[in-house]
Amino acid sequence: MDENYKLPEDCETMAEVRKGVDATDRELMALLDRRFGYMRAAARIKTDRSVVRDEARKAEVIENARTDAEKRDLPHGKIAQIWEVLVETSIAYELVEWDRIRS
Repeated sequence: MDENYKLPEDCETMAEVRKGVDATDRELMALLDRRFGYMRAAARIKTDRSVVRDEARKAEVIENARTDAEKRDLPHGKIAQIWEVLVETSIAYELVEWDRIRS
């Protein structure tokens, strides 16, 4: 990964901004890869497929993201929507992994 990018407050050109955005996107992908690794671990650890979907935990995760975004003065409503998609995608992935491990 290219570590030679400027932080947002140090950017002076659009080329620097784009380089930083691209580097950040790669970092986000690495974090998503780790997050989905936790979904694989959960699929391995959970002994009952019916507990993969946990609506209380889903709501907690989304609310945590919304609260964190609000504290950072980010568009918290939209970020909560992103997290809704992320969590639903994670649940679907975990169900596929749960079935794959046990087939």
